[in-house]
Amino acid sequence: MSAVWLKVIPILCLSCTAPSGRALIHFLLTVTVIMSAVWLRLGTVLCLCCTALGGAETGGVLWRDRGGAVTIQCSTSLKKDSLYLKKGLKEKNDVLFEDESSGKQTIAKEFLGRLQSHGQFPNVSILIKNLTSGDTDPYWCIYTKFDTKSAKMISEKGTGSVLLVVREPSDSMKQCDPASNELVLVSVVISAAVLLGIIMGFFIWIIKTKGSSSTVKSRRVPSNDVYEDMRGGTLRR
Repeated sequence: MSAVWLKVIPILCLSCTAPSGRALIHFLLTVTVIMSAVWLRLGTVLCLCCTALGGAETGGVLWRDRGGAVTIQCSTSLKKDSLYLKKGLKEKNDVLFEDESSGKQTIAKEFLGRLQSHGQFPNVSILIKNLTSGDTDPYWCIYTKFDTKSAKMISEKGTGSVLLVVREPSDSMKQCDPASNELVLVSVVISAAVLLGIIMGFFIWIIKTKGSSSTVKSRRVPSNDVYEDMRGGTLRR
């Protein structure tokens, strides 16, 4: 919506060159930018809260206090050779590698002494303890299998991938509840109604301003007939 108004407002500025018109347009632009920022933040909070409330320990957003622990449940119903627990949006950082045939496990250096895995492959329960703010990130359960036909390693995401958010103990109240979700929705609706009212008032003001200016101009047009009559009377004398 901000992009649309950034294109429309310069056009309106050309038709409303009066100081009052420019001031009103500047005010509308400021309100639009502020409202857009508010909507973006509210929408982000709402999406995170809904996901956290709807997600279980097997997915979604997991909120944990610093120093606490989290359990990630990785599983798949297909036959696989190995499991990677990867960290980061681009899935570049390996946290854990587990091979089914050899039973070998490789744990990343930053998780040594803090990570434990339990369960029978491919259904693995991964416990990470002593969480820090640096552990905040998406975690992906990725299974691999060697394809004999193509002679390539095939990767596939299993269930259990999560977004871990490690917060300070004093931030526990930031995790919202269903009542907060309703409050956010009401706030967004009210903000939209206020902005719509401002926009409608602006267009009504433009219409009235143009109508009054055209009326004033028509009143100020001098009569050519009167001028010609006066000139003719002078010549006759």
